[in-house]
Amino acid sequence: MERTVSEVKAILEDSDIKFIRLAFCDIFGHQKNIAIMASEIDHALERGVSFDASAIEGFSNVQESDLFLRPDLDTFSILPWRGHDTAVARFFCNITYPDGRPFEGDGRYILRECEKKALAEGYSFLVGPECEFYLFETDENGYATRKPFDRAGYFDIAPLDRGENIRRDICLSLLEMGVIPERSHHESGPGQNEIDFRCSSPLKAADDLVTLRTAVKAISYQNGLFASFLPKPLVGESGSGLHINLSIFENDENLFSGFPSSMNLKASSFLAGVLRRIAEITVFLNPLPGSYSRLGKCEAPSFISWSKENRSTLVRVPAAKDADSRIEIRSPDPSCNPYLAIALLISAGFEGVKDNLALMPPTDKNVFSPGGRQNLKELPSSLSKAVKAARSSSFVRSVLSDKLVDDYLSHKAKEAAGYERSENAYSYEVERYFPYI
Repeated sequence: MERTVSEVKAILEDSDIKFIRLAFCDIFGHQKNIAIMASEIDHALERGVSFDASAIEGFSNVQESDLFLRPDLDTFSILPWRGHDTAVARFFCNITYPDGRPFEGDGRYILRECEKKALAEGYSFLVGPECEFYLFETDENGYATRKPFDRAGYFDIAPLDRGENIRRDICLSLLEMGVIPERSHHESGPGQNEIDFRCSSPLKAADDLVTLRTAVKAISYQNGLFASFLPKPLVGESGSGLHINLSIFENDENLFSGFPSSMNLKASSFLAGVLRRIAEITVFLNPLPGSYSRLGKCEAPSFISWSKENRSTLVRVPAAKDADSRIEIRSPDPSCNPYLAIALLISAGFEGVKDNLALMPPTDKNVFSPGGRQNLKELPSSLSKAVKAARSSSFVRSVLSDKLVDDYLSHKAKEAAGYERSENAYSYEVERYFPYI
């Protein structure tokens, strides 16, 4: 929805909004924000709001520390969980240098540029994430425990599923914010849930996913619970995935319509491009040490493969028709930076289209069994190996700036080293990440 300044100011006045959050993500996908008074909206829209970027890891150094947040009018929303009496609004922001140049570390800018390059050649995309998360109980001080909120399983209902009212409140809040949930249900793990929302443009899909994570955290907290987007928060239980559905369009025609029966050459080249680069970009799709405890099990494929409907392959082609036709990439997890993840995936696919890349044969066997893996390449099996694969990738640096890549990989290499040195890997990850992700 395109909004004008006058429309936004009218909503602020009619809803008696006093505070506005200017939101953005760091290079790891963690949301940050600055709160301004609603009376400062004109200044924020005309000049931007400066902040100390040297305090945001991976952004800037102390010698060049000033960056500016410039609200994106189309992302204006009121936070429903704050209530009407204490209404708070939010914008996602574009990040610029003082002279107005886009900041190369801004994930929204990176993703927008990827869309523009494809659009200039007549192509566009739709993206639909499916996000899993866990709900845990909290202690008497409101801090997270590792006790799941329920012991329900896949598609269970109340009273086994104790999360259905939480999911309902989350979905209704998302609707008020312009995010359209299509499905929600209990997942396989105890306390594990999933919410899927309608596909949209790449940038809106990434914004929507950040909004979803914020809403899930806030509404869970209001209900005395803690929501975790860790890829593997519980030993011996299902990991949490972020399945990403992708469609490519040429002149408004969905190239995946009828695929793979029709075997559209551009559609197959798009899929081939994703498969060619998936190992190189895995560190951006699976950014934590525990991400690799999930891969290879629990419907989280680790072998580079594709098939129609087969959920054991890394990419599957769901049983869908016409406008709903798509591919589903099953390896990413919800701890990733969605802007970078989606930018790299659509760029990999689009590169495949430009290269007329041939698609490998489908894998119709169960890849989780040893007999189904023959002659298949594997994703990196650890964070350190994923860092190494990205370091040697010219493709990654063709999409992301050298500074962002160097800062991101340097940080991830330190995380991997700390994890590998720890005496108890699971305890290390829980202590380091569980309270924050």
